Amino acid sequence: MMNKEIITDKQGISLIALFIMGSSLVIGIGADAEKDSWIAIIISIFFAFLIFIIYARIFFLFPQKDLFDIINIIFGKTLGIVINSLYIWYAFHLGALVLRNFSEFIKTVALEQTPEVFPMICFMFLCVWGIKEGIEVLGSWAEFTLITFFILICLTIPMQIPNMQLNHILPMLSKGFDPVLKGAFAVFSFPFAETILFGFIFSGVRKKKSPYKIYLVGLVIGGLFIFITALDELLVLGAHAYTTTYFPAHSAVSRMNIGDFIQRSEIIVAIGFLGAGFIKICICLLVVCKGITKLFGFSDYRFSILPISLLMLNLSILIYEDILEMVDWAFHIYNYYAFPFQVLFPVIILAGAEIKRRNRI
Repeated sequence: MMNKEIITDKQGISLIALFIMGSSLVIGIGADAEKDSWIAIIISIFFAFLIFIIYARIFFLFPQKDLFDIINIIFGKTLGIVINSLYIWYAFHLGALVLRNFSEFIKTVALEQTPEVFPMICFMFLCVWGIKEGIEVLGSWAEFTLITFFILICLTIPMQIPNMQLNHILPMLSKGFDPVLKGAFAVFSFPFAETILFGFIFSGVRKKKSPYKIYLVGLVIGGLFIFITALDELLVLGAHAYTTTYFPAHSAVSRMNIGDFIQRSEIIVAIGFLGAGFIKICICLLVVCKGITKLFGFSDYRFSILPISLLMLNLSILIYEDILEMVDWAFHIYNYYAFPFQVLFPVIILAGAEIKRRNRI
């Protein structure tokens, strides 16, 4: 049996919030809604609240069990192996996607002449170290990083007020509600519903009702951060620049200039973004390693971290031809690809969990 790693509610909330922010703060979200992207984010938070209730309910019904175990209990060993294998692939693929997001970010804004694989290797080996330390250490680090994010937001947003223009988001709903719903669906899928992966590592929470608290409070904090930063980017850049710039957050902060004294501060924000990306890749890698361990009956997941991280690194290098393909996948294909993992399977799992519960009663 694998050693049980226990995390506090605060650590779980911090991990969820940073995971939600992750790469979504870097490449921007809700571009389909253009200047109404901030409305799309609000709607997506409402949808995420509903799906988070489903996630939390599953783990409430099976305390001290992770989603790998729950799937096996509900569907049996054979079908359980198939579904768990699909989720292992999803976590592996998502980790590679996020790693490539950040490598493109680093290459575009800072290290244009550096071979792209070099920062990817450095970032991945940092994640390997983080996973080897365990989820408890990651949770403690996430608490500190979330506070740092809060301070950065409180410092940078007010200093960008001189660059904001209200007419960048007016008139509202000028193109109708369809683009807003399309944007909301995209934001729901990326990043909110990706938190289904926490079900595979959150078996060690201290209280039975903790899944509700962790998921919902994490949603509020992560969603609020995303809403504030997206609205800031729209007000500073305008809808056209927001939807056509690869990294709108970086572009918005780069325009900050207070009396020719406070400027070029985007490097500080970039470091904060990398912190959130570190958490997201670590979670994906941890899910894959624990899944492989469960499938093959090993006693500890740590021995598989290095080989799986190298495979994830290779996939991230091969997955896109260039940044254009990366953006096209993220905004036009990914939400349909991820829907079964994020919504369809969890709804079926919850239905099976409720049936099992009633049979026990």
